[in-house]
Amino acid sequence: MTEALLQIRNLTKRFATGAGTVHALEDVSFDIPRGSITGLVGESGSGKTTLGRALLRLVEPTSGQIRFDGTDIVDLPADQMRDMRRRMQIIFQDPMSSLNPRLKVGDLIAEGLHAFGIGTRTERRDRVAVLLEEVGLSADHMSRYPHAFSGGQRQRIGIARALAVEPDFIVADESVSALDVSIQAQVLNLLLDLRAKRNLTMLFIAHDLSVVNYLCDQVAVLYLGRLMEVGPARQVDQAPAHPYTRALNSAIPQPDPRAVRNRTLLQGDIPSPLAPPTGCVFRTRCPHVITACGQDRPGPRRVGDDHDSYCIRTEELYGHQGGHIHS
Repeated sequence: MTEALLQIRNLTKRFATGAGTVHALEDVSFDIPRGSITGLVGESGSGKTTLGRALLRLVEPTSGQIRFDGTDIVDLPADQMRDMRRRMQIIFQDPMSSLNPRLKVGDLIAEGLHAFGIGTRTERRDRVAVLLEEVGLSADHMSRYPHAFSGGQRQRIGIARALAVEPDFIVADESVSALDVSIQAQVLNLLLDLRAKRNLTMLFIAHDLSVVNYLCDQVAVLYLGRLMEVGPARQVDQAPAHPYTRALNSAIPQPDPRAVRNRTLLQGDIPSPLAPPTGCVFRTRCPHVITACGQDRPGPRRVGDDHDSYCIRTEELYGHQGGHIHS
């Protein structure tokens, strides 16, 4: 496996509220290989956005380690974290709400350059022009305001803004979910091109597993703040090793309307993070639950090369031979 740019170990985030403690993330561990795109999927309320923001310390972790290029950033002092943030950027879900409507596009993209003291005014302007061209827009767009652009164009502006300070790692938080399908495809292909051109490492957060399967090299599946499965995208797509991942996979629309696919329908709603179930947090909705699932929290079961499932019944339900899961 490629060397990891990020190593996430036992990452936990809990929020204290008037109603109790919200268990947003619990004991999450996986690596993000350098130059790869890792997809993070799960239902609403699974902790995806919290994890993405915790990796940038926009949300402070309760405990655990986040090693970025060998440095644990969890306890990094503010001045050192500020320097580190030049290497770590984010693309938000709603580009309109993340772009100041009072600033012109050129000024928006140059904000990071100005904040880190990069270049002269002329050099920053030239850099912005190059970035706009790189993301499929025109240098002439620098003088316009965000409201003059379509949703897809605004997302391209957001991407250019994230790229301005030459980061190594980008969190893309539901960055195509609000776009039409045809525009989604254009933005996804842009991200692939930028990854190849710049050797970028990305965490791509989404709820649509079909998008993740198209874009990503690796997939991590979250449920109620816990990791359910992590592995190469091809393996997770073709041979999911956790009942929750199988349910998500079975919900992907088939391009052929005549195709027959066995659906796994989950009963009920995701439990409250204020009172997560004991043992396996997925057990209250799992079609394969047994008494033992309510006891100890399951650890990772290795089911293939760099492929882990957090289910005590993985081998019994799906089996594996030579690192390959089969039904």
